[in-house]
Amino acid sequence: MNKEQLFEQIKNKRSFLCVGLDSDILKIPAHLKDTSDPIFAFNKEIIDATQDLCVAYKPNLAFYESLGVSGWESLEKTVHYIREKYPEQFIIADAKRGDIGNTSNLYARAFFDHMDFDAVTVAPYMGEDSVKPFMTYLDKWVILLALTSNKGAADFQYLKDEASGDQLFESVLKTSQNWGDTDQMMYVVGATKAEKLKEIRVIVPEHFLLVPGVGAQGGSLEEVARNGMNDQCGLLVNSSRGIIYASSETDFAEKAREAAMEVQVDMEELLLEADLL
Repeated sequence: MNKEQLFEQIKNKRSFLCVGLDSDILKIPAHLKDTSDPIFAFNKEIIDATQDLCVAYKPNLAFYESLGVSGWESLEKTVHYIREKYPEQFIIADAKRGDIGNTSNLYARAFFDHMDFDAVTVAPYMGEDSVKPFMTYLDKWVILLALTSNKGAADFQYLKDEASGDQLFESVLKTSQNWGDTDQMMYVVGATKAEKLKEIRVIVPEHFLLVPGVGAQGGSLEEVARNGMNDQCGLLVNSSRGIIYASSETDFAEKAREAAMEVQVDMEELLLEADLL
């Protein structure tokens, strides 16, 4: 899926919502725990309830890896289910990988060849040769960590280079543009850093941004849109806990849909205000 196709999905669904499938075995409704694959059963109902309100799904791999082999099986079944039933969806592996070239090549093979994700989140710390192997898949995306929403982001991401005057996250944005184009690379920018989006848009005006932190983490959707939207929307705003855990009872899928619809309605208004629909 290229950038134009992603924008078409945003216009068709009047939404730039990404639903994070942070599916925790300790938090899913109790009645699902008697099923043969509780995580997949949970994901399947969430997906069926929200698929017309979002353009992307983002499983965070930690929730699956923590369960060992059974977790990987649940993840594979989830991706396969989305591919088979809702092929228009953009699927992101929130894996935050990044290693030397030959290892990154194997990560890319795992997520793109074996599991058929559209995109994978990648840490830029080890530089170009750790990212380039993901770029050899021309129909796939790298989503590079730029400015994250966690408190510890301040430890390194704002450090300033005395020679250039750039903060580290700005150096990541500027340097990485030599590695891939706007049909291959997105950036993670946390919603709790929405005030920085104007500065970021000066550096990367045309790239899509994956923006976590709206909802349970307290980020403002309106601020994100006002500061970060471009002429192709250019945003995938993720909400995880605020949607998938809207209820812990048997009505969890219905409540997830209601929560997703609230976000989608707000997104539609913002798209209309930006004259993108």
